[in-house]
Amino acid sequence: MNTHIQSRTGERLRRLKEGHNQAEMLFLKQVWWPIYYHFNYLHPEYEVDDFKDGKRYLDFAYIRPGIRICFEIDGYGPHLKNISRWQFADNLERQNQLVIDGWKVIRFSYDQVKEKPRRCQQIVQQVIGQWLGDELDRTELTYYEKEVLRLAVRKGEAIFPKEVFACLKLSDKTARKVLSQLVEKKMLIPASGTKRVRSYRLGNHIKHPI
Repeated sequence: MNTHIQSRTGERLRRLKEGHNQAEMLFLKQVWWPIYYHFNYLHPEYEVDDFKDGKRYLDFAYIRPGIRICFEIDGYGPHLKNISRWQFADNLERQNQLVIDGWKVIRFSYDQVKEKPRRCQQIVQQVIGQWLGDELDRTELTYYEKEVLRLAVRKGEAIFPKEVFACLKLSDKTARKVLSQLVEKKMLIPASGTKRVRSYRLGNHIKHPI
Protein backbone atom coordinates (compact mmCIF):
# COMPACT_ATOMS: atom_id res chain seq x y z
CA MET A 1 0.00 0.00 0.00
CA ASN A 2 2.84 2.40 0.81
CA THR A 3 4.40 1.73 -2.59
CA HIS A 4 1.17 2.60 -4.41
CA ILE A 5 0.52 5.65 -2.20
CA GLN A 6 3.96 7.08 -3.02
CA SER A 7 3.35 6.76 -6.76
CA ARG A 8 -0.13 8.36 -6.87
CA THR A 9 -1.53 11.87 -6.80
CA GLY A 10 -4.91 13.57 -6.92
CA GLU A 11 -8.06 11.47 -7.12
CA ARG A 12 -6.11 8.24 -7.57
CA LEU A 13 -4.37 8.87 -4.24
CA ARG A 14 -7.60 9.84 -2.47
CA ARG A 15 -9.38 6.71 -3.71
CA LEU A 16 -6.56 4.51 -2.48
CA LYS A 17 -6.55 6.08 0.99
CA GLU A 18 -10.33 6.14 1.41
CA GLY A 19 -11.58 3.36 -0.83
CA HIS A 20 -9.84 0.42 0.76
CA ASN A 21 -11.99 -0.72 3.64
CA GLN A 22 -12.38 -3.86 5.74
CA ALA A 23 -13.63 -6.04 2.88
CA GLU A 24 -10.66 -5.30 0.61
CA MET A 25 -8.13 -5.71 3.43
CA LEU A 26 -9.71 -9.02 4.42
CA PHE A 27 -9.36 -10.24 0.82
CA LEU A 28 -5.62 -9.49 0.95
CA LYS A 29 -5.14 -11.20 4.32
CA GLN A 30 -7.35 -14.27 3.94
CA VAL A 31 -7.37 -14.95 0.21
CA TRP A 32 -4.42 -13.48 -1.71
CA TRP A 33 -1.52 -13.62 0.75
CA PRO A 34 -1.98 -17.30 1.80
CA ILE A 35 -1.75 -18.30 -1.88
CA TYR A 36 1.16 -16.24 -3.21
CA TYR A 37 2.96 -14.63 -0.24
CA HIS A 38 3.47 -11.43 -2.28
CA PHE A 39 1.42 -8.71 -3.97
CA ASN A 40 3.35 -8.42 -7.22
CA TYR A 41 1.22 -7.22 -10.17
CA LEU A 42 -1.78 -6.60 -7.89
CA HIS A 43 -3.00 -2.98 -8.01
CA PRO A 44 -5.51 -1.68 -5.42
CA GLU A 45 -8.13 0.91 -6.47
CA TYR A 46 -6.99 0.70 -10.10
CA GLU A 47 -8.20 3.50 -12.35
CA VAL A 48 -9.85 2.68 -15.68
CA ASP A 49 -11.58 4.84 -18.27
CA ASP A 50 -15.34 4.82 -17.97
CA PHE A 51 -17.52 4.19 -21.01
CA LYS A 52 -19.09 7.61 -20.30
CA ASP A 53 -15.66 9.30 -20.65
CA GLY A 54 -15.16 9.41 -16.89
CA LYS A 55 -13.05 7.38 -14.49
CA ARG A 56 -13.90 4.28 -12.47
CA TYR A 57 -11.90 2.37 -9.89
CA LEU A 58 -11.51 -1.39 -9.53
CA ASP A 59 -11.02 -2.88 -6.07
CA PHE A 60 -8.04 -4.84 -7.38
CA ALA A 61 -6.47 -5.25 -10.80
CA TYR A 62 -4.06 -8.09 -11.52
CA ILE A 63 -2.05 -7.13 -14.60
CA ARG A 64 0.59 -9.14 -16.46
CA PRO A 65 1.46 -9.30 -20.17
CA GLY A 66 -1.55 -10.85 -21.86
CA ILE A 67 -3.81 -10.90 -18.80
CA ARG A 68 -5.99 -8.38 -16.95
CA ILE A 69 -8.17 -9.56 -14.10
CA CYS A 70 -10.51 -7.41 -12.04
CA PHE A 71 -11.27 -8.62 -8.50
CA GLU A 72 -14.24 -6.91 -6.85
CA ILE A 73 -15.22 -7.39 -3.19
CA ASP A 74 -18.89 -6.52 -2.69
CA GLY A 75 -20.22 -5.71 0.74
CA TYR A 76 -23.88 -6.26 1.59
CA GLY A 77 -25.40 -3.28 3.32
CA PRO A 78 -28.32 -0.85 3.35
CA HIS A 79 -27.00 1.07 0.34
CA LEU A 80 -27.44 -2.02 -1.83
CA LYS A 81 -31.02 -2.51 -0.69
CA ASN A 82 -31.81 1.09 -1.61
CA ILE A 83 -30.02 1.15 -4.95
CA SER A 84 -32.09 2.58 -7.78
CA ARG A 85 -32.92 0.72 -10.97
CA TRP A 86 -30.65 3.06 -12.92
CA GLN A 87 -27.76 2.54 -10.50
CA PHE A 88 -28.28 -1.22 -10.77
CA ALA A 89 -28.23 -0.99 -14.57
CA ASP A 90 -25.14 1.23 -14.45
CA ASN A 91 -23.27 -1.37 -12.37
CA LEU A 92 -24.11 -4.05 -14.91
CA GLU A 93 -23.02 -1.81 -17.78
CA ARG A 94 -19.73 -1.13 -15.99
CA GLN A 95 -18.98 -4.84 -15.77
CA ASN A 96 -20.00 -5.43 -19.39
CA GLN A 97 -17.63 -2.71 -20.57
CA LEU A 98 -14.74 -4.23 -18.62
CA VAL A 99 -15.35 -7.58 -20.30
CA ILE A 100 -15.57 -5.94 -23.73
CA ASP A 101 -12.26 -4.19 -23.03
CA GLY A 102 -10.60 -7.55 -22.38
CA TRP A 103 -10.84 -7.84 -18.61
CA LYS A 104 -11.77 -10.97 -16.71
CA VAL A 105 -14.10 -9.94 -13.87
CA ILE A 106 -14.24 -11.98 -10.66
CA ARG A 107 -16.58 -10.89 -7.87
CA PHE A 108 -16.64 -12.01 -4.24
CA SER A 109 -19.03 -11.01 -1.48
CA TYR A 110 -17.67 -9.89 1.88
CA ASP A 111 -19.31 -12.94 3.47
CA GLN A 112 -17.53 -15.28 1.03
CA VAL A 113 -14.15 -13.76 1.84
CA LYS A 114 -14.83 -13.88 5.57
CA GLU A 115 -16.50 -17.29 5.89
CA LYS A 116 -15.18 -19.27 2.91
CA PRO A 117 -11.67 -17.93 2.15
CA ARG A 118 -10.42 -21.31 0.91
CA ARG A 119 -13.10 -21.43 -1.78
CA CYS A 120 -12.15 -17.89 -2.81
CA GLN A 121 -8.49 -18.95 -2.99
CA GLN A 122 -9.42 -21.81 -5.30
CA ILE A 123 -11.28 -19.49 -7.66
CA VAL A 124 -8.34 -17.07 -7.76
CA GLN A 125 -5.94 -19.94 -8.48
CA GLN A 126 -8.18 -21.30 -11.21
CA VAL A 127 -8.60 -18.01 -13.07
CA ILE A 128 -4.88 -17.16 -12.90
CA GLY A 129 -4.07 -20.79 -13.70
CA GLN A 130 -5.67 -20.39 -17.13
CA TRP A 131 -2.92 -17.91 -17.94
CA LEU A 132 -0.30 -20.18 -16.36
CA GLY A 133 -0.77 -22.63 -19.22
CA ASP A 134 1.06 -20.32 -21.62
CA GLU A 135 3.81 -19.69 -19.07
CA LEU A 136 4.43 -23.42 -18.62
CA ASP A 137 4.87 -23.86 -22.35
CA ARG A 138 8.01 -21.72 -22.09
CA THR A 139 9.62 -23.79 -19.32
CA GLU A 140 12.02 -26.73 -19.64
CA LEU A 141 9.56 -29.38 -18.48
CA THR A 142 8.35 -32.60 -20.02
CA TYR A 143 4.82 -32.87 -21.39
CA TYR A 144 3.64 -34.89 -18.39
CA GLU A 145 5.26 -32.51 -15.89
CA LYS A 146 3.42 -29.56 -17.46
CA GLU A 147 0.12 -31.44 -17.41
CA VAL A 148 0.53 -32.38 -13.75
CA LEU A 149 1.15 -28.73 -12.84
CA ARG A 150 -1.90 -27.65 -14.82
CA LEU A 151 -3.93 -30.26 -12.94
CA ALA A 152 -2.68 -28.88 -9.61
CA VAL A 153 -3.50 -25.30 -10.58
CA ARG A 154 -6.98 -26.18 -11.82
CA LYS A 155 -7.79 -28.11 -8.65
CA GLY A 156 -6.52 -25.34 -6.39
CA GLU A 157 -5.53 -27.73 -3.59
CA ALA A 158 -3.33 -30.77 -2.95
CA ILE A 159 -3.34 -33.52 -5.58
CA PHE A 160 -2.79 -37.26 -5.13
CA PRO A 161 -0.94 -39.76 -7.36
CA LYS A 162 -4.22 -41.55 -8.13
CA GLU A 163 -5.59 -38.31 -9.62
CA VAL A 164 -2.53 -37.98 -11.83
CA PHE A 165 -2.66 -41.45 -13.34
CA ALA A 166 -6.46 -41.21 -13.69
CA CYS A 167 -6.28 -37.86 -15.50
CA LEU A 168 -3.24 -38.59 -17.67
CA LYS A 169 -3.81 -42.35 -18.09
CA LEU A 170 -0.43 -43.14 -16.53
CA SER A 171 0.58 -46.14 -14.51
CA ASP A 172 0.97 -45.70 -10.76
CA LYS A 173 4.74 -46.03 -11.10
CA THR A 174 5.01 -43.43 -13.87
CA ALA A 175 2.71 -40.98 -12.08
CA ARG A 176 4.83 -41.17 -8.92
CA LYS A 177 7.99 -40.72 -10.97
CA VAL A 178 6.66 -37.52 -12.57
CA LEU A 179 5.60 -36.20 -9.15
CA SER A 180 9.04 -36.95 -7.72
CA GLN A 181 10.69 -35.11 -10.61
CA LEU A 182 8.56 -32.04 -9.94
CA VAL A 183 9.45 -32.18 -6.24
CA GLU A 184 13.14 -32.25 -7.17
CA LYS A 185 12.61 -29.18 -9.37
CA LYS A 186 10.79 -27.45 -6.47
CA MET A 187 7.62 -27.13 -8.56
CA LEU A 188 5.67 -29.33 -6.12
CA ILE A 189 5.99 -29.81 -2.37
CA PRO A 190 4.94 -32.98 -0.49
CA ALA A 191 1.86 -31.93 1.48
CA SER A 192 0.86 -34.80 3.77
CA GLY A 193 0.38 -38.52 4.17
CA THR A 194 2.67 -41.52 4.19
CA LYS A 195 5.29 -42.03 1.52
CA ARG A 196 2.93 -44.29 -0.42
CA VAL A 197 -0.19 -42.06 -0.40
CA ARG A 198 1.44 -38.66 -0.09
CA SER A 199 -0.34 -35.63 -1.56
CA TYR A 200 1.39 -32.71 -3.28
CA ARG A 201 0.80 -28.97 -3.53
CA LEU A 202 2.28 -26.26 -5.73
CA GLY A 203 5.69 -25.03 -4.66
CA ASN A 204 6.84 -21.43 -4.37
CA HIS A 205 8.54 -21.73 -7.76
CA ILE A 206 5.06 -21.76 -9.25
CA LYS A 207 3.38 -19.40 -6.79
CA HIS A 208 5.77 -16.49 -7.02
CA PRO A 209 6.03 -16.03 -10.82
CA ILE A 210 2.24 -15.63 -11.05
